Amino acid sequence: MTTSKSMLPTDHKRIVIKLGGSMLEGLQSGFFKKFHEMQSEGKKIVIVHGGGPSINAALRKNAIESNIDNGIRVTCEKSIGIVKDVLISEVNLSLVHQLNRAGIDAIGLSGFDGKLLTCTLLDEDRYGFVGDIQHVNDSLLEKLLAAGIVPVVSCIGATDCGKPLNINADTVASKVALAIQAESLLFVTDTPGIKIRNEIQTAVSPVDIGYWIATGDIYGGMIPKVHAAIDCLEAGVPSVQIADQHLGGTTIGFEEVFS
Repeated sequence: MTTSKSMLPTDHKRIVIKLGGSMLEGLQSGFFKKFHEMQSEGKKIVIVHGGGPSINAALRKNAIESNIDNGIRVTCEKSIGIVKDVLISEVNLSLVHQLNRAGIDAIGLSGFDGKLLTCTLLDEDRYGFVGDIQHVNDSLLEKLLAAGIVPVVSCIGATDCGKPLNINADTVASKVALAIQAESLLFVTDTPGIKIRNEIQTAVSPVDIGYWIATGDIYGGMIPKVHAAIDCLEAGVPSVQIADQHLGGTTIGFEEVFS
């Protein structure tokens, strides 16, 4: 599913791939094949990941309740340390290992590394220890990309005084894409796009999406996916995709793109 704000060409061969939680347990060979193809075409790639299923399991193990408010995980003082450890020490480590094993030079990062994601509190009363990104250290990412290394970013940010903050992974992906002027942001999930009456749609507009949500043709987990794609487009990312591990899906654009 691709969301395009402009058809103008760009010389930025940078792509941000956001991997959903369900993708992190074991990436398929098709993903790595496509990844190598993109690299051979000169694409510089940054990966951003969350880790919802792993975080949920760790919080349950520690008898800590977890609530989602408006798509954001409410993160209390008891849970922030667990969230940080799971994302950095477990999920990020495992993902970097998978990439390295597939012949992809990758390095794990969090918001603490090189002040990559400097944050303030988003809304402490409502969300607890959740970050609002104020600055992305794009120069750090550029240095790694120039060296042929794939940065793998977990969605943990840090305040100026070093306090860890949880951040919505879609937000991190969007902010990183904007910071490095990426030509495309890919949300890799377990679905290749929007299916209406058992057919994957090749091209749709936000108006179409609104209609299909109202009729119930778009439902469940697809709703936050399409909302995230449109939000990123509105933020200024030139192209946004929701794709499966083969990086194929449906094109979403404003109506003038298809006129």
